[in-house]
Amino acid sequence: MGDTIRVMVTKIGLDGHDRGSRIIAAYLRDAGHEVIYTPPWQTIEAVVRLAVQEDVAVIGISSLATDHLIVPDLMSALAEAGLGHVAVVVGGIVPESEHRILLDAGVARIFGPGSGREEIVATVTALGEQAMAARTLTERPA
Repeated sequence: MGDTIRVMVTKIGLDGHDRGSRIIAAYLRDAGHEVIYTPPWQTIEAVVRLAVQEDVAVIGISSLATDHLIVPDLMSALAEAGLGHVAVVVGGIVPESEHRILLDAGVARIFGPGSGREEIVATVTALGEQAMAARTLTERPA
């Protein structure tokens, strides 16, 4: 598409372990994406507000504990804000038994431990391009 893909990498809830999210942010930055990195402990409202301000195509949520279980609430808030085109991925420790909860809520992809740099970058790139195309289609005048 030619446009730079804007990706927010964040942590919602009370999980403060951010080593993994910093590594992913560096991978994406090195791949040419514009990365908006937030400190840990973000609220859903703050993530939605920043997604609007920064016009992101992808939001990456890092989860070490159980904070991924509030991602369905984030998905609802994004839809209510008119950001249904934004792709959301979750990475970290997500029990297999909880994957369906996230996927049913609209999460595009879940990355577990051992997911490689190339896989993550390729997936985020493809999702970002799709989100940017979807946004462009919805912005066209009738």
